[in-house]
Amino acid sequence: MTKAIQAKADVAAYMQRLYNKGLTTCSGGNISIRLSKNQIAITPSGVDKSFLTSDDIIICDMSGKAIKAKHKASMETAMHLAIYKARPDVHAVVHAHPPYATAFSTTNHEINTALTGETRALLGKPETATYACMGSSKLAESAGKASLKTNTILLSNHGAITLGTNIFEAYNRMEVLEAAAHVCYISKMLGKEKPLSSKQTKDIDTFFKSYSKKTAK
Repeated sequence: MTKAIQAKADVAAYMQRLYNKGLTTCSGGNISIRLSKNQIAITPSGVDKSFLTSDDIIICDMSGKAIKAKHKASMETAMHLAIYKARPDVHAVVHAHPPYATAFSTTNHEINTALTGETRALLGKPETATYACMGSSKLAESAGKASLKTNTILLSNHGAITLGTNIFEAYNRMEVLEAAAHVCYISKMLGKEKPLSSKQTKDIDTFFKSYSKKTAK
């Protein structure tokens, strides 16, 4: 199986997974995988995301031009490309509209990722990209800038983006982000939050960076 064929299958499978987990709607969200310096595989526009197959996935170049595609590429293709150009280490991008995380993007409240160790380790501190119209060059620019600081981005009044060195890592961060937003919401309702201390979060950051380097070898 070629890299492109595998990538198209993975994009379709993880898009269906996003939908089945209630992290996006049948028409919302998009996923991409970097194939090379010059090409990415990305979900199409105007196709029911809950029934995607690998044949529906688009291969496009870094200018956004589709190659032998039967559908139009996602309207957010420019946003994905902006992130890949800003972050050479990123090889997969997941954009979705998870309800709790999206709710936080519509308020001035932050998702506190220091409430649990796993959340801090996998998400770090999310950044919020300033609002811009969906599919616009301004949104692409805003997301690209935010990606320089984090692997977890909230799009103001829109949704969320998570990044990874592979598709599993990017998708996993989206699930963890939504769980973190849910926990944060519940803890605020209960009151008297007990976040990790600055020393505890620093220890987690140090450990996880070291662990990631070891597993990458």
